[in-house]
Amino acid sequence: MTRAAVLGSPIAHSLSPYLHRAAYRAMGLDGWSYEAIECDEAGLPALLGGLGPEWAGLSLTMPLKRAVLPLLDTVSGLAVEVGGANTVVFREDGRHGDNTDVYGIVRALAEAGVAAPRSATVLGGGATAASALAALRELGLGGVTLVVRDPARAGETAEVAERLEVALEVRTFDKLDAALDVDLVVSTLPSGAADGLAGEVAVRVPAVFDVVYAPWPTPLAEAVRQAGGAVIGGFPMLLHQAVRQVELMTGRTDVPVEAMRAAGEAEILRRAGRAS
Repeated sequence: MTRAAVLGSPIAHSLSPYLHRAAYRAMGLDGWSYEAIECDEAGLPALLGGLGPEWAGLSLTMPLKRAVLPLLDTVSGLAVEVGGANTVVFREDGRHGDNTDVYGIVRALAEAGVAAPRSATVLGGGATAASALAALRELGLGGVTLVVRDPARAGETAEVAERLEVALEVRTFDKLDAALDVDLVVSTLPSGAADGLAGEVAVRVPAVFDVVYAPWPTPLAEAVRQAGGAVIGGFPMLLHQAVRQVELMTGRTDVPVEAMRAAGEAEILRRAGRAS
């Protein structure tokens, strides 16, 4: 048996098992398993140290993406720049960390036809915002506006921008109006946090990427859609970062994107039906 898992806290809500298991089934990887394991920062060193040779890799969600870095033997240049690894691959030379969130954002935007924004504003200053900055750099932007509640808490994201050589203008939400003359707004805010901004954003911005995937659509996404704008949700990002993780963990490139998409969408619908 070859094992893989997603770690985080809380982790019970994760869609990753449905995406990865769908890939294994379609790829004929009958001897592979993928599970969700509850793990916080304090428990991460012991968990990593206790894994045997049957482990191929790990997916990491909050709060582990930054905490894992000092526990790795090698780290990709992108993960160093972004300041977080959401993927660990076990290789002969040890634990290797990588970041597939950036790939997921770029692919999600490309799918929606938003592959070349000339300007962008990012809402929120956490780890996902850092990956968004790297994705926007890959799309050709040299400068981004970051909107946060407290500029003092945006220090790590500002350091990421410096490493990426992306010029960063930091604003607070009471100055949001001046940050909306852009082609794209990326909201990395948690579910519900952007609801009050929906009307203001919808009338000003032609495209919005909201990283929330459930419940969907968010009030922000729905307002932009009704105003005729382009809307990208968090699920395509989650899907494509998982596709890249499967590639890294299995060493194969024939990853079944559509089978993974169908499995993830089916689980989202199942949960929505249960909630209602």
